[in-house]
Amino acid sequence: MSEPTVRLTVAQALVRFLAAQHVERDGVRRRFFAGCFGIFGHGNVAGLGEALRAHAALLPYHPGRNEQALVHVACGYARQLDRLGTFAVTTSVGPGATNLVTGAALATINRLPVLLLPGDTFATRAPHPVLQQLEVPWDGTVSVNDALRPVSRYFDRIVRGEQLVGAALEAMRVLTDPADTGAVTLALPEDVQTELVDVPAAFLAPRTWTIERRPPAPDTLARAVELIRAARRPLIVAGGGVIYSGAVERLRAFVDATGIPVAETQAGRGALPSDHAAALGAVGATGTLAANRLAHDADLVIGVGTRWSDFTTASKTAFQDPDVRFVNVNVCALDAVKHAGVQLLADARIALEQLGERLAGHRVPEPWAARTAHERAAWAQERARVVAPASGDASLRQAEVIAAVNAAAGETGVVVCAAGSLPGDLHKLWHARDPAGKGYHVEYGYSCMGYEIPGGIGVSLAAPERVVYVMVGDGSYLMLPGELVTAVAERARIVLVLVQNHGYASIGALSRSVGGGGFGTHHRIADDDAPVLDAPDGDALAGAAQALPVDLAANVESLGVPVARVRTRDELADALAAAADVDSPVAIHVETDRYAGVPSYESWWDVPVAAVSREPAVQAARADYEQARMRQRSHLEPA
Repeated sequence: MSEPTVRLTVAQALVRFLAAQHVERDGVRRRFFAGCFGIFGHGNVAGLGEALRAHAALLPYHPGRNEQALVHVACGYARQLDRLGTFAVTTSVGPGATNLVTGAALATINRLPVLLLPGDTFATRAPHPVLQQLEVPWDGTVSVNDALRPVSRYFDRIVRGEQLVGAALEAMRVLTDPADTGAVTLALPEDVQTELVDVPAAFLAPRTWTIERRPPAPDTLARAVELIRAARRPLIVAGGGVIYSGAVERLRAFVDATGIPVAETQAGRGALPSDHAAALGAVGATGTLAANRLAHDADLVIGVGTRWSDFTTASKTAFQDPDVRFVNVNVCALDAVKHAGVQLLADARIALEQLGERLAGHRVPEPWAARTAHERAAWAQERARVVAPASGDASLRQAEVIAAVNAAAGETGVVVCAAGSLPGDLHKLWHARDPAGKGYHVEYGYSCMGYEIPGGIGVSLAAPERVVYVMVGDGSYLMLPGELVTAVAERARIVLVLVQNHGYASIGALSRSVGGGGFGTHHRIADDDAPVLDAPDGDALAGAAQALPVDLAANVESLGVPVARVRTRDELADALAAAADVDSPVAIHVETDRYAGVPSYESWWDVPVAAVSREPAVQAARADYEQARMRQRSHLEPA
């Protein structure tokens, strides 16, 4: 007897398939695709556009304003839901498709699932070259969508309707794999989208993908336990994997039992509430004094769900004990093998449970526990000093703004950020209160300018009961402000805190540190013969420099978002209080001192300085660089 089939267009079959996909973890089942964001053009309006309209009740469609931003929305949504849900994103072929590349890179680097459905040029090639088509003289199969290959975890081009079933199932395999997830691209030629295909009825039926929790191998678990018992100065580095696996309670129980202190990566920030006796806060190049000092002396580092980025390791200078060893708990083999540590290839929650069982009764040595308490107390005093109100009529400092937002967010608010000087200061200064670890959302895998607003929309769509505080500098805001219109359309509960420091403050400080004088980082008008430099005393501002006549608050307001302009700490507190019960986007515009930074706290980031220069400042910076990189280490497990 032949298998029952259903005749649909390729686009209709795909939309119905996506609407029927579910995921299950720990016995809880939920729909995987919340809908589809997109912008229509000639490459998708007649195919996917028709299918989405016809099946709007099954897969809701949300129009956007910029294709890159729509991927960011999906990423924010996926991260807030621990990667158990996402959106599809459709675009036309051409600029719409290539606009996806940045968003796809962000998704893949951060290992966040998002399905990209760009239109593609005709499979028949009958009308070639069509509008927006890239012609490659040596390869007739290439389109602009091939630019998505290196930033996608899975890529396919559906040139025949019969290919849809296999490609769609492969896409779901990758999207729901905790170790392999990221951007998945199914390029859809605009003619193929509209063609008829007979698909098995089972292809359209509800399907559940089980997210399994992988246990650690017994031998490596035993080796890890042996190392932990022998360690005199152990340290846990909690990464995003702790939060994605829902392991925050298990981490707390493990730390309560053992007393091992915990430092956190950007993705793992908030895995342990800041008030916990073992919480050291951020580690690495943007780390706290407490975390970096304990990292310096640790003889065993237990990485849980971290990919060991250069910021986490302070460019491999953070861990200075000559005999330091590593235990890597991770679902991804690529990360588990880093630093040649013991590879505990496992789900974070299961691994922490089993480690806790085998370490029953074990506690860290008392001197290390006392050191943890001492460094925590010292850091609490330092943080209080940094966020304290400035004296007199001084301009607001960014640290003060962060503290005010932190207080307003309370236990349930979510802070969203991505690029500039804000992420480093947030990593150090944010006081994590949310017991579920969901109150801190800083995209720092790709640190993508412009992520903040669309990422905040995604968080709001995933957690509409929470208020989302989107913190963004003026440089990042100017990258993708248009998605505020989407925030208004979606009635997203976001409070946009627009920090105006008149340029690229983060890179300005970095430029000054390497002898570059802040060249090209200050938003100024200057004559062609006098490049604008940047210095705290203003003496290095060359030429007839003038501030740009730009009113970003008015720009925000023109996009449909009411704005409060604040200049003092009291005004900021009042504006945040007024925004506490928002049911649609509001904004706060605040001027800050671009030169009032937060210290680096005994950390370093490898940014090479020019080996030869006529500038004395560059020469001095190069000498410091040569000295600093002597501390870099290659961590190798003894044979």
